[in-house]
This record gives sequence, C-alpha cells and structure tokens, in this order.
Amino acid sequence: MDYSPEVYRRFGQDFSEVKEAYDALGDRCNECGPLDGKSRRLIKLGVAIGLSSEGAVRSHARRALQEGISNAEIRQAVLLSLVAVGFPAMIAAMQWVDDVIEKSGKNA
Repeated sequence: MDYSPEVYRRFGQDFSEVKEAYDALGDRCNECGPLDGKSRRLIKLGVAIGLSSEGAVRSHARRALQEGISNAEIRQAVLLSLVAVGFPAMIAAMQWVDDVIEKSGKNA
C-alpha cells in the first residue's frame, strides 16, 4: 500500500526543489552510519511517538509494515515509549499504529 497524504503530494508539486533536497538529506542521514533499515525505521517511529505526531506515527508504521517489520515489533516499539512519554501519549500512538495495521490487512 503506497500512501502519501494529499498535503505531502501537494508540497512536492508546489516546492519540488525543496522536497528533492529534503529527500536527499534523508538519504544521506540513512547512509551515514551502521544502523540497518529496520533499526532506523523503528527509531524514527519512536521519535514520532515522542513528538506525539499522529501523521508521522502513522507514516512510519505504514512504512514499517511495507518494509516487512512485524506487527509485534512495531507494537513493542510503541510500548517501549511508555516510560519516556507517559501513558496517554503511548496509548494514543498504539491506537494510531493499530489503525494502520488494521487498514493494511496485516492483522495476523
């Protein structure tokens, strides 16, 4: 499932050079160290949870599923945020992730 919010697609159309530079910066950050793709994705999910950014949590959960990261691994990453961000933020993130998992059809 390839999903990009309308606002992101519109941003890419309206500011294509900025989006290209942003994407290139992300690529360089991904390439700069020894972490594998799964670790990077779960870290990005954790950062999104810490920011209570619903859109980013949903985006990173969708990408994690697309990259073959299991539901259990994604949900554990959310659970690990409990002691750092508190119960309300963690439970909200869990709901966002569960919504993404349900919509993906990968509930198993």
